Amino acid sequence: MNSTTTREARASGDPRSTPVRIGGASGAWGDSPLAVPQLLGAGVDYLMMDFLAEVTMSLLARARMKDAAAGFPPDVIGYLRPHLATLARQKVKVVTNGGGVNPLACKQALEAACSEQGIQLRIAAVEGDDLLPMAPALRAEGVREWVSGAPLPERLLTANAYLGALPIAAALAAGADIVITGRCADSALALGILMHEFGWGAHEHDRLAAGSLVGHLLECGPQATGGLFTDWEQVPGWDRIGYPIAECSPDGRFVITKPEGTGGLVTPQTVGEQVLYEIGDPAAYVLPDVVADFSQVRLVQQGQDRVAVDGARGRPPTAQYKVSATWQDGFRATSLVCIIGTDAARKAERTAQALLERSRALLQARSLPDFSATHVEVLGAEASYGAQSQARASREVVLRLVAEHPDPKALDLLAREVGSAGLSFAQGTAAFIGGRPKPSPVVRLYTFLVDKARLPAPRVRIGDEPAFEVPVPAGEHWEPTPAAAGTPAAGAAGAAGELVEVPLLAVAHARSGDKGDFSNVAIFCREPRFYDHLKRELSCERMAAHFAGTVEGPVRRFEAPGMAALNFLMQDALGGGGMASRRIDPLGKAYGQRALEMRVRVPADWLAAPAPATSR
Repeated sequence: MNSTTTREARASGDPRSTPVRIGGASGAWGDSPLAVPQLLGAGVDYLMMDFLAEVTMSLLARARMKDAAAGFPPDVIGYLRPHLATLARQKVKVVTNGGGVNPLACKQALEAACSEQGIQLRIAAVEGDDLLPMAPALRAEGVREWVSGAPLPERLLTANAYLGALPIAAALAAGADIVITGRCADSALALGILMHEFGWGAHEHDRLAAGSLVGHLLECGPQATGGLFTDWEQVPGWDRIGYPIAECSPDGRFVITKPEGTGGLVTPQTVGEQVLYEIGDPAAYVLPDVVADFSQVRLVQQGQDRVAVDGARGRPPTAQYKVSATWQDGFRATSLVCIIGTDAARKAERTAQALLERSRALLQARSLPDFSATHVEVLGAEASYGAQSQARASREVVLRLVAEHPDPKALDLLAREVGSAGLSFAQGTAAFIGGRPKPSPVVRLYTFLVDKARLPAPRVRIGDEPAFEVPVPAGEHWEPTPAAAGTPAAGAAGAAGELVEVPLLAVAHARSGDKGDFSNVAIFCREPRFYDHLKRELSCERMAAHFAGTVEGPVRRFEAPGMAALNFLMQDALGGGGMASRRIDPLGKAYGQRALEMRVRVPADWLAAPAPATSR
């Protein structure tokens, strides 16, 4: 059923009798433009487009500093412009956070694109997330970073509150065809649609949690349809991977699917990996509209590439918004040098040492301070594994040398010296990838909480009409329950029979992600009957030992029995995380793969080939 037919069916009778179809048309700034025409051809009622991440906001802020009309990802306009006529004809609406740090400018640019084509669409912008004007007052009040307790930096690039779904629902109710927000909770993009379509109130917490789960599954695009799946060889058609569609019912239940004839794979396993992606406690996922509990979510295969989802529960939202601020902490240069031959890894390490010592001598001669930080990785020698590397004998490596300094001129000195490695150091120094490195700003994330009552109500602007405010409930005081502290629950009695040692990959699959300097690694049992045994095998202590040398902070464990899953949250795990990290894997994307290499003892009868699990 195409979107026009769907909308007409709801208009002709009970508006809640036909599922609302939402397509996840963008998972990040840089996702493929193929998603929009694919989903429009499949027949959806809405396109949800996510473009933002913490790092993205700082990039957009710098763009706005150079050009007052910038500050939003250009892809928003580029991806929608060719399809504006189709959107209008099919009456498909769009909700996106592509406004970045300048939603009004994004709105105006899209209105200009419509005007050029003679297309009339009502475009709304949501404002109210920018807290940068409040920074001096917040600093004077002693605001502290929510993990480290550090004071607010003197100069911020951005400071944005994660707004919720109410302004989006209000904009749609006022007749908007396209809603553009700045920083809001990614999941709120879908929740706002469903609050509008089904009339859900701010007090219907179970339904708000379900709607938030819809958004959480769609926000990363094809990651819910086989993208980044552990068993990647099972996923067909990467080149034409299907983007996710959520078919949503008014009771909060929904089905995840994808357009017919596309690549990808929709199973409880592919969808499950996305459910726990980038969250901490599945029983207490704090969002601006609701505290969601995904721990009892159930996933059931309903046919080829169709997975039914239910079981989300909710509690009242908190009285505070999460705020992500970014600030600049000096500059960084990264050099890449290819070295080939016997003992290539040792050659690379000595090359890095020589380059740093030579550069430090030059700094000293110019009365400049030492580098504020340096980092050496030998790619091809399993540098990300640290002491657990098994590839020290590699004959072909890439030296990755990272240095930071408050003064970009100091990094220019190092950059000029890198070329000398081809003359002064190891035989086999073959190539300088990317040429001489250029200094770039180091952007760090600073996260804190602010009372919702402190902020003015979010504002919605549609066309040339006066802006209107959208009141937001104050929320409730909330403290994590004891379970949220991550204390592992005791498992059932030990498994009977012979035990054999296997890689965790043999009995589980995984997905990992990041939030600042935290990494989460979610482990999913390949069969629900494995769950109690793996709860005993996979303790916080074992996970911490497995990531020793990489993870510097505590490890906590949370349970999601509805999906037979365990979620590990690791602190100080990413070398600062995002653009602040000097590591090759600053977002922990490979941590799930690394976790699956862990050796575990399991009953021998588990290794008999099981039938594919169709529910969880």
